[in-house]
Formats: sequence, C-alpha cells, structure tokens
Amino acid sequence: GLTHGLGLKNVFLRKRQFALAEEPLLCLSVAREFVAAKIRNQRTMLRRNHVDPPVNVLSQLKRYALLALNTANLEELLGIEGNAARIYFANFTGMLKAENEGDEEAPFTFEFTHRNRRPPTDPVNALLSFAYSLLAKDLTVICHSVGLDPFIGFFHKPRFGRPALALDLIEGFRPLIADSVVIGAINTGMVGRGDFIRVGPAVALTPVGRKGFLRAYEQRMDTLLAHPLFG
Repeated sequence: GLTHGLGLKNVFLRKRQFALAEEPLLCLSVAREFVAAKIRNQRTMLRRNHVDPPVNVLSQLKRYALLALNTANLEELLGIEGNAARIYFANFTGMLKAENEGDEEAPFTFEFTHRNRRPPTDPVNALLSFAYSLLAKDLTVICHSVGLDPFIGFFHKPRFGRPALALDLIEGFRPLIADSVVIGAINTGMVGRGDFIRVGPAVALTPVGRKGFLRAYEQRMDTLLAHPLFG
C-alpha cells in the first residue's frame, strides 16, 4: 500500500497518457526503446562483471538490441526480448563469485542455471524476484509523484492490479539496479547461503536475509551518478 497526499491533480496529463496508450504505433515505438535499453544494459552487466564475458554472447546481445529497435509489432518484440533474456541469464552465473562449497550446514547454494519465478525455486531467483518487486514499487511511487497513472502502460498490457507503466519503466533499470544489487549482495556476503528458507516449492529470504538484501538495495539506490553530458 501507499500513503500519500492528493497527488493525481493533473487530469489533463492522465487523459493524454490514456489517449496515447490507445495508439498502437506510439506504443510500439516506446516499447522498442524500453526493450533495447534493457538488452544493452544486460550486455553492459556481462562486460563489466563476468569473469570471462563470451565474445559471441556480447555480439548476440548487441544484435538483439538493434533488432528490437526495428521490430514490426509487439509480438516480435516480445520474442526478441525473450531470446535476449535467455542468453543473458544463461551466462548470469559467470558474474557470481560466491563459493558454493565449504558451509556444509547451509541447505542452499548460489548455483544458477535459468530464470524461474512464481515461485522462484532457488536463492538467486528469489533475490532477482525480490529486487524486481522493489524496483517496481519505486517506479510506481515515482509515477504517482509526477501525476502519471502507473496502471496504464505502453509495453505491458493493462491487467487488474498490475502497475503496467511502472513495469515499462523498470525494463532498462533491471540489469543496472536490480541485477547489480543481487550480484553485489552475493559477491560481498551481504546475503549468505544460510539466509534462505524453503516454503513448499518456493525459496524465500529469512528476516535476517531480507534485512541484508534491503540494505544492499538501499545502498545502490543512494549511489550518486553524474550524467556524462549534463553533469
């Protein structure tokens, strides 16, 4: 939930947002940018953090980012996004430096093979899902603060309870913020192998692990960055 004042006063802004969201070509144009930014930043994460970034993987992601900007429809764009994500997450483990052996009492490891969710079934996927939820929460708040309706998006389709615009906006930030926090939290020991529990088929953070991960997320969000052109 949210506690805030009467923020959505600019009805004209929201009317314009609703009208633009009904224009397929405009939605496609904006969605292309969201997906291309996400793929470019996935490539950046591998270049910066992978122990030995495969050249063919980097070239494939570069190609998919270019293809995303020239798609003919949203279905094709979704296919490109899915293919890029599959390649990216197949190489995600190369960015994790934590030891998976040595703590015999820890029931989990940070081994990662592929992305899974609803529910996440291993610690890395649990952290990724939690990080994406935190990021979506932050972008939902930002949408409210500037007078936009977070439930009307351009790439993600409207669905009951889904903050579609917030999900649109987080795409480019998923690698640079959420994935970065997960990698940093694991590699620096802010979250350890003993900070997880299994609940049915799902894996979740313990209260101690959740506090450690929230601390890592807040540190990342507090990092001050200077724009390369505008300072």
